[in-house]
Amino acid sequence: MKNLSESNTYNRYTLSNGIRIIHKYTDSPVAHLGITIDAGSRDEKPYENGIAHFIEHCIFKGTATKPYCRILSRIDGVGGELNAYTTKEETVVYATFLTSYYERAAELLCDITFNSIFPEKELEKEKSVVIDEINSYEDSPSELIYDEFEQLVFGRTGLGRMILGTQDKVSGFNGAMIRDFIQRNWFTDRMVISTVGNIDFDKFVRLVQKYFSKVPAKLSADKRRTTYHYYPKHAVKNRDTYQAHVMIGNICYSYRNNKYIAFSLLNNILGSNAMNSVLNMHIREKYGNTYAIESSYTAYRDSGIFQVYAGCETHFAEKITQLIVKELETFANKRITQSLLTRGKQQLKGQLAIQYDSNQNEMLSIGKALLNFDKAATIEETFRQIDEVSANDISEVAGEIFVADKLSSIIYI
Repeated sequence: MKNLSESNTYNRYTLSNGIRIIHKYTDSPVAHLGITIDAGSRDEKPYENGIAHFIEHCIFKGTATKPYCRILSRIDGVGGELNAYTTKEETVVYATFLTSYYERAAELLCDITFNSIFPEKELEKEKSVVIDEINSYEDSPSELIYDEFEQLVFGRTGLGRMILGTQDKVSGFNGAMIRDFIQRNWFTDRMVISTVGNIDFDKFVRLVQKYFSKVPAKLSADKRRTTYHYYPKHAVKNRDTYQAHVMIGNICYSYRNNKYIAFSLLNNILGSNAMNSVLNMHIREKYGNTYAIESSYTAYRDSGIFQVYAGCETHFAEKITQLIVKELETFANKRITQSLLTRGKQQLKGQLAIQYDSNQNEMLSIGKALLNFDKAATIEETFRQIDEVSANDISEVAGEIFVADKLSSIIYI
């Protein structure tokens, strides 16, 4: 086992079974602890679509030593919060609690991650919960359109499957299928324990060793090398809603691509949630034909996706689509001004600083960073990367991603 000091901000340690630890000290009375596992919905086989998310629900349903009622009250009963979420590439289980309950949280997270027994009676009850979640999601077109756009772009690959799965698939899940997925996809050297809290690093290492060092080593082979044969696709779907929903975008860079930072900055300038984004100012405020408009960029291990979403009255859908394409073409064909670039950098750095002002957000972020890059950049290091982006860098990525004849689209009317 090797103790690595990453920086003045983060400390690292690796257990003999391959599980990595990353720690940041803070003097807050509230602590955050999480486990990030390199397994998500893209790792499912077609017949088990939705099982990664289903497992996230079911790890709270009982272990060899604790019934679900004790699990659910173990942290919540002392004023804390126990939670989990699933993405296309990760499963994350985490807790927020008063510092005095560090050991309780560590023991519980270890127990539910590695000792859950998935009792069939509880699985049947949870199927109804997840199916209700699916139905609720399908009733929200402004959310559903993001997943359907990824299905359009990525097709039948793992990235094209919806995280929640389908009612038919979820109805057929059982304990044997859950254990098979975990056996195939959960590896100790692809797990990270992250914490931000008022605990000495050496003390935290001893605490983690007490519980997690007993987990047998299970080492992984490299995975997720997918070739995407992308070509633009377009779809119009009648959903019988008052408001039309428009989605335009393209396949994009992975988070390992050296253009990741430049495109993240460009996306933020174009259509972040800020009211002064280019899309908001040039379309919503100028014309008033759309209630909501924003862009997003999600990067994966070997690919990524860029999307522009707008909600508007049905008769404005064609006009809004044209206006979005026009704004993208402007970035692709015209060099960004230095003033807009400088303002964009300041804005992105401010947003990141606010995000990191939440210790929980930072705990989750450094866990994912260590998992994917084997390091976690400090906020200062990230700022330096943003400052290094040039106008030429912006022009290059815009010219590759924002070209009109490379764009795909979905419209709900």
